[in-house]
Amino acid sequence: PDEQLDLDDGRWEDIHVVTGALKLFLRELPEPLVPFSHFDKFIAAIKIQDPSLRGRCIRDLVLSLPPAHHDTMKVLFRHLCRVVEHKEENRMSVQSVAIVFGPTLLRPPSEEGNMAMHMVFQNQVVEHILNHYGYIFAD
Repeated sequence: PDEQLDLDDGRWEDIHVVTGALKLFLRELPEPLVPFSHFDKFIAAIKIQDPSLRGRCIRDLVLSLPPAHHDTMKVLFRHLCRVVEHKEENRMSVQSVAIVFGPTLLRPPSEEGNMAMHMVFQNQVVEHILNHYGYIFAD
């Protein structure tokens, strides 16, 4: 049934509850926001040494995502950029947001392999998209 959500309910006042709910929703998706088919491509792209080539590669990968993934990513990252704009008050820098959302938004198809190594690159991808939002999602 259509559940009506009362955002004035006191339990939504704690930002950690809202953030936790968002992360849980994203984690429970059958496929992550960055589809499994794109995981290795994003990891390879973030490892490119040349900054302008790396930037073009990541932008092209984001553009190649299925429309639902691309459009959701655009809205989510626009919001996360706004969160970062208030880092003085909320202590959520680009790095902090990347640490919180990296492993949720980009997951390898299987949990084998070097998880710690993956995590570094997952976070770097999210950081890159946050830092270059205007270029990646130029309308």
